[in-house]
Amino acid sequence: MIRLIIFIGIVLALDFYALQSLRSATKNPWVTAMYIVCSFIILGNIIYQSINLDRYSGINQGFYTAFALFVLFYVPKLVLIISMFGEDVFRLFEAIFNKITAEPPSSAAFFKGRRKIIGQLALGVAALPFLSILYGITKGKYNFKVLKYTLFFEDLPLEFDGYKITQISDIHSGSFDKKEKIEYAIDLINEQASDVIMFTGDLVNSKTSEMEPWKALFSKLRAKDGIFSVLGNHDYGDYMRWPSEEDKTKNFQDMLKLQKEMGFQLLLNTSKFIEKKEARIAIIGVENWGKGFKQKGDLKQATSQISKDDFKIVLSHDPSHWEYEITKDEMHYHLTLSGHTHGMQFGIEIPGLIKWSPIKWRYKYWAGVYKQAGQYLNVNRGFGFLAFPGRVGIWPEITVITLKKGKQEVK
Repeated sequence: MIRLIIFIGIVLALDFYALQSLRSATKNPWVTAMYIVCSFIILGNIIYQSINLDRYSGINQGFYTAFALFVLFYVPKLVLIISMFGEDVFRLFEAIFNKITAEPPSSAAFFKGRRKIIGQLALGVAALPFLSILYGITKGKYNFKVLKYTLFFEDLPLEFDGYKITQISDIHSGSFDKKEKIEYAIDLINEQASDVIMFTGDLVNSKTSEMEPWKALFSKLRAKDGIFSVLGNHDYGDYMRWPSEEDKTKNFQDMLKLQKEMGFQLLLNTSKFIEKKEARIAIIGVENWGKGFKQKGDLKQATSQISKDDFKIVLSHDPSHWEYEITKDEMHYHLTLSGHTHGMQFGIEIPGLIKWSPIKWRYKYWAGVYKQAGQYLNVNRGFGFLAFPGRVGIWPEITVITLKKGKQEVK
C-alpha cells in the first residue's frame, strides 16, 4: 500500500506539470477539461485494478487493459514533460544570468510566445509515441515476423547439412485475446516446413489452465522430427498465490500433462538424440536457470548421456544461463536457443542500422544471434506478450535456423 501511495503521488505530480505544459500550448478550456477527466479515469482505473488484483486467479484482462491505457497516455505525457522541462531550465538560467549581469529581463511577451511555440512542438513530438503505442496495442502484438538465420559449423555431421529448426518462445497464452491471429501464427509456423520445432519456455503467465482454450490450436504444430520444449520461469506457477502447496503441485503436474497432450517432448534436465543414418545431434533441455530468477536448470544432469564429440543444441529459457554457465562449461555447446527477454516488447530495430531496447541495460544478450568462443546463442523475441498487451518496434518472432556444414559464420 505504501508503494501504491508513492506511485500515486509521483503520477499526480507529473500530471500537474504536464497540465501546465499543455496550457502553455493551448488555453482551450475544453482541452484542459478533457485532460483532467481522462487522467482521473485512467489513473483511477489502474489503482482500482491493482487494489482488486486477485493473486489466486492470476492477472486478468481488466488489469492488462488498465495498464495498456496507462502506458498509452502517460508515455506521451513524459515526452511532453521532458520537452517543456528543458524550456523551464533554460528560463531559469536566463533569469540567473540576467540577475548576475544586471541585464534587463527578456520581454514577457517574447518569452510567452516562445513557450507557446515550444509547447506546440512538444505536443507534436508526444503524438509520435502515442500513435506508436496505439498501433502496438491494436496491431503490433500480433505482427508476427519470420526471422531466418543460416549458421555454419565445421563439425556438423554431414547428414544434418541443411537441417532446419523453427524456434518459438514465450507464448504467454494467458494474454491472448484474438483466436484468428493465433491461428494465423500456427499456420505460419507450419509453413516453414522445418525438420524440428523447439519451444523455449513460458507457455503461460501464471497457471496451466490459461493454455486450455489454446491447446487444440497448438496441437496442430507439425515437424518431421517432432517438437521439443523446456520450461520457463512462468511455467512453475510461482507468480500467483495458491490456496495450498498441493494446488500448486497439481498445477505443475497439469503443465507436464498438457505439454505431452499437445505433442511437445518436454525436456526436464535431460536430453534426446535426433538420428540420421549413423549420425546424430543431441537436443539438451534444461529447466529454467536465470540470473535473479528460478535456477532449477542442471546442465550436468542434462548432459549425463552426452559425449563431448556430439553436436549439441541446448534449450534454455533464460539467455543469462548461456552467459554465466553454458559458455564456461567444459563441454562445447554449438547452439543455445533462449527467449525470456521479449526484447522488452519495446524498442527500435532497423536491420543493418540499429537494434536498441531498454532491456539491453538488464540483459547483455537480449535479441537475435550472438557468438562467443565458437558457440552460438539465439535469443527469440517471443511469440506472445506479458503485462503490457502490445509490442512497439519489437515484433513477435518465429525463428528459422538452418544448420550448414562449413566455415563458421552467420548470415
